[in-house]
Amino acid sequence: MSAGTPTLLSAARALVVRDLRLLWRRRGDALQPALFAILVVVLFALAMGAERDLLARAAPGVLWVAVLLSGLLALDTLFRGDAEDGSLEQWRLAPVPLAWLVLVRTLMHWLTTAVPLLLAVPLLAELLYLPRSLWLVLLGALALGTPLLSLIGAVVSALTVGMRRAGVLLALLALPLYVPVLVFGAGSVAAAAQGHDPAGGLLLLGAGLLMALVLAPVAAATAIRIAAQ
Repeated sequence: MSAGTPTLLSAARALVVRDLRLLWRRRGDALQPALFAILVVVLFALAMGAERDLLARAAPGVLWVAVLLSGLLALDTLFRGDAEDGSLEQWRLAPVPLAWLVLVRTLMHWLTTAVPLLLAVPLLAELLYLPRSLWLVLLGALALGTPLLSLIGAVVSALTVGMRRAGVLLALLALPLYVPVLVFGAGSVAAAAQGHDPAGGLLLLGAGLLMALVLAPVAAATAIRIAAQ
C-alpha cells in the first residue's frame, strides 16, 4: 500500500472529524431528539394523570416509544446532507469500502443523537415513577437497542436517499422493522418489573445488534450504489 493511500482508520478519522465540525456548526440539532423524547414523555404523563402505579406500569413502553419516535426524527438527516453536497459520490469513488464509511457514519449519528437521549433517560424514568431498581435493565436495553435502531434506519435511509421529501415514506418503511426491537426492549424491562429474568430480551437485542453490525452497512452501501445509478 502506498503512503498516499488512505487506510480504514485514516478514512474513518477524516469522516469523524468532518462530522464533528458540521455538528459544531449545528449544535442545537444534536439536542433535538432528546428534547423531543422529553416532550413525548411529558405529554404521556399529563394525559395519564398523576397515578404513580399507572405511570410506573406504562413507563417501559412509553420510554421506548419516545426513543423510537425521536430516532425517526433524526433519521432523515443520516445521508441526506451527503447526497445533496456530493459527498456520497466521493464515498463511492473512495479507495476504502463504502460499507466501512456507512458504518462509521451510522455510529457517529448514533453517538450524536442517541447518546444525549440516553443521558436524559434517568430524568424521564423519574418523571414516570419507574422504580430505580429497573433503571439498569432499561439503560442496558437502550444501550443495545438504540444502535440497532440506527443500523436498521441506515438501510432504510439509504433506500430513500435519492428521493425528495421522503420523510413519511422513511417512517413507513422503518416502523415495521423497529417493532421487534421495541417489543424485546420494552419487554425486558417489563419482565424485570414482574420479577422475571430480563436476560432473554437483552440477549436477543445483543444478537440482533451483532447481526446488524455485519449486514446493515453492506445493505446500506448497496442501496446507495443503486440510488446513484
